[in-house]
Amino acid sequence: MAWSGSINWDSEHETTIRNTQGTLARASQSIARSTQIAVETEQIGTEVVGKLGQQRETLLRARQRVADTDAELNRADAIMRKMACAVVSNKLILILIILMEAAILAALVYLKFFKKSD
Repeated sequence: MAWSGSINWDSEHETTIRNTQGTLARASQSIARSTQIAVETEQIGTEVVGKLGQQRETLLRARQRVADTDAELNRADAIMRKMACAVVSNKLILILIILMEAAILAALVYLKFFKKSD
């Protein structure tokens, strides 16, 4: 007796296998895409790390140049202060020389014109 409502197990089994194979193929493609993205991301990360290393070296060199410039400015400031002190002391010496010359000149004028000859 053939039962009209019987299930064709072979057909169902083939359909399930095809569906499973399709799902596996899509999953494999998704994994392949994910792997490719991970590889590209790793390459980009490596490039970024390399560029950051170069920028770090650039910043370190710039920092060293700034420190060297600061040291040179400090030395220049010390030299300028010494020069300013030298200028002030030279002016004081010049004033003293002028005062001594004026005193000598005044003494000579006094001796020549105002001192009574004996």
